[in-house]
Amino acid sequence: MPKNKVNPPAGGWLDSAERTGADLHLELPAGGGRRAALAEALRAAVRDGRLPSGARLPPYRSLAADLGLARNTVADAYAELVAEGWLTARQGSGTRVAERAAPPAPVRRPRPAGAAPAGPVHDLLPGQPDAGSFPRAGWLSAARRALNGAPNEAFGPGDPRGRTELRRALADYLGRARGVRTDPERIVVSAGFGHALRLLYGGGVLAGPLAVEAYGLSFHRELLDRAGVPHVPLPIDERGADTTALADLPRVRQVLLTAAHQFPTGGPLHRERRSAAVAWARAGGGLILEDDYDGEFRYDRQPIGALQGLDPERVVHMGSVSKSLSPALRLGWIVLPEDLVDAVLDAKGEREAWVSVPDQLTLAEFIASGGYDRHVRRMRQRYRGRRDRLTALLAARAPHVSVSGVAAGLHAVLTLPAGTEAAAVAAARAHGVAVEPLSSFRHPAATQVARDGLVIGYATPADHAYPAALDALCAALASVA
Repeated sequence: MPKNKVNPPAGGWLDSAERTGADLHLELPAGGGRRAALAEALRAAVRDGRLPSGARLPPYRSLAADLGLARNTVADAYAELVAEGWLTARQGSGTRVAERAAPPAPVRRPRPAGAAPAGPVHDLLPGQPDAGSFPRAGWLSAARRALNGAPNEAFGPGDPRGRTELRRALADYLGRARGVRTDPERIVVSAGFGHALRLLYGGGVLAGPLAVEAYGLSFHRELLDRAGVPHVPLPIDERGADTTALADLPRVRQVLLTAAHQFPTGGPLHRERRSAAVAWARAGGGLILEDDYDGEFRYDRQPIGALQGLDPERVVHMGSVSKSLSPALRLGWIVLPEDLVDAVLDAKGEREAWVSVPDQLTLAEFIASGGYDRHVRRMRQRYRGRRDRLTALLAARAPHVSVSGVAAGLHAVLTLPAGTEAAAVAAARAHGVAVEPLSSFRHPAATQVARDGLVIGYATPADHAYPAALDALCAALASVA
């Protein structure tokens, strides 16, 4: 678009952002009158909401300089829109978008009596913490301290391992709280467990085939499928995954385990099976991938240490803050055997795959200052109370349902009478409760006898919403007794 030549005042132009604190993007069609084109572009910006009611426009001199127009052209366009009622202009207030009537709200038709809610009212899906319990004040304080004390080089290109401050804090915390044996140089910061799995398999570090637990997250299996990695199921029982069955899988050299708290069935991996897994890895050059997704939250038993502590060269330990703090942070870690570190760093590659440095620095400070430990202890007490309320209410109002997997973690498994899982899910939906059927976690190639059940996340609802969610759940279960 050709630009009209205008003479700037002494001292040069200030752009619209410098004068008003806001940029204004307008596209004017080529050809035709400039004033008419500008007026129509401003009308369109108001109509589609890019310029809301009350928004202040740049002074006409600034907009003229930005668009390469004569000042009189912009002034005349403003005057035209003021006359039409699109804009208002008052001395000392500048030119603003006029207040306009809001479009009529859509008519909401009442739901017929007895009809199911349009969507779930109560969220009891597993896998999330209580979002309202994020430690905002503590996190903000840690961020201020971390950013104030960070060296300048922290805000330039860095180490693909992640910030050294965070890796040191993690090495100390994981050793103290989870029994992990490592040093900062063998920790790689990730954006969570899924990112770690993509690095290991999508990045070509490992190739499979891989043994997985017969019940687990389909999301993880889908990641492996997309990477072209074959996976075979290990049976699950009250002692966890049957790792003795690894001896019957001669092509398998890796196994993925939720050793501290099997997801979703809930039990820890029995000590004999932990030993069997490590012995299998040592004997055949195998590798154990440990998903330590909620190891901090235990209630009725002594903490189960990380499997990695038994053999740091045969176990890849992976964790994140998705359950302890928030999945929105996208912060995790991979604790690696020494011979895999370089390969994982090569797979991580370009900086676009790295985690935000300010978040890393903040988490490092939050851990080092004790804020993370205090938050975990506080949430452990809160979630224990929620778990106790769930089990007590189910015992009183749905005695045909047995509850398991509640000694740790943020979810429970409700075992249902055979053949009632689909009916229970439908009843929960009718009562406005979002739940997950146990069958949705079952490996498609699993051969063991299927169980009917629901996986209930008792951490997700806010405190004020939790009683109503439990009441609706119990009513749903009672209807399929």
